[in-house]
Amino acid sequence: MMTPHLPSRNFYLNSLAPTPLVSVQLDPADPVIWCKLEFLNPSGSTKDRIARYILEKAWREGRLRPGSAVIEASSGSTSIAMALASAQLGLRFIAVMPATVSPERIQMIRGFGGETRLIQEGGIFEAIRETERLAGELDGFLPRQFSNPDNARAHQHGTAREILDQIPGGAVDAVVSGVGTGGTLVGLFHGCREGGCPVAPVLARPVHITNTPEVECCSFSCQIPGVIDCVSTIFEPAAMPGLIGLEIRDDEALAATRRLIAAGFPVGPSSGLNYTAAIRAAREHLPPDATVATVFPDRMERYFSTGLFG
Repeated sequence: MMTPHLPSRNFYLNSLAPTPLVSVQLDPADPVIWCKLEFLNPSGSTKDRIARYILEKAWREGRLRPGSAVIEASSGSTSIAMALASAQLGLRFIAVMPATVSPERIQMIRGFGGETRLIQEGGIFEAIRETERLAGELDGFLPRQFSNPDNARAHQHGTAREILDQIPGGAVDAVVSGVGTGGTLVGLFHGCREGGCPVAPVLARPVHITNTPEVECCSFSCQIPGVIDCVSTIFEPAAMPGLIGLEIRDDEALAATRRLIAAGFPVGPSSGLNYTAAIRAAREHLPPDATVATVFPDRMERYFSTGLFG
């Protein structure tokens, strides 16, 4: 059986360029943090990586064909990336999202030709259940970002290898990320380990302090959209030796995000979360000369109506 070819118009999926890795030090007293500018991916977030990896694999395996329906539960960035990739592949895309997502995200998905179904109650859990129902009704393909190991593999074989290729000396001591699906942190950890770096994985967990929560995150509330580690089956702490868990106040993360924006990095709140956790890890948990890497996951435009700019 011949492997199906991807459509010729699929220009971005076959040429996803490495994003820059830059050293960031907002305050002279802070340690230097190496930051992967994932907001420079085509749809504006690191989720382009998993959209590319999962959909291309499904296409080559014959599970997708022109006009197939792709249905995903997402608080926003994954759905935007899936909508863009689906547009390139000639697929129908349906995003099932909690009604609390920012309107900018809905507009972006629809701009790429995607459809949106908003869940009024039950949050991401109910959104996942609705994708299952729609997939049965439409014979649709489910990327299953919260449970699909290819989510982490996209970062293991892509993001992590890029970091090791780009960072001076080719070695990293710690990788830092918040956990939504867990794919980024798990992929970076295993990818760096494969590259010969015994990295310490650092989990950035936001805790709610401010008065206007935008996302309910199981046992705590936070204003960092997409950081909902309770949903994922990809993130298994026991499989990550040396895991460092850091609780970051959401007002600290938002303040750091605003400082990053003012310094010329057009990022969203998860970047402020990651950067704050990376600094704390470097100061409190790692040797003074440790090389710490993190990601700036997405762009600020999808947060204009949120408390980040309010």
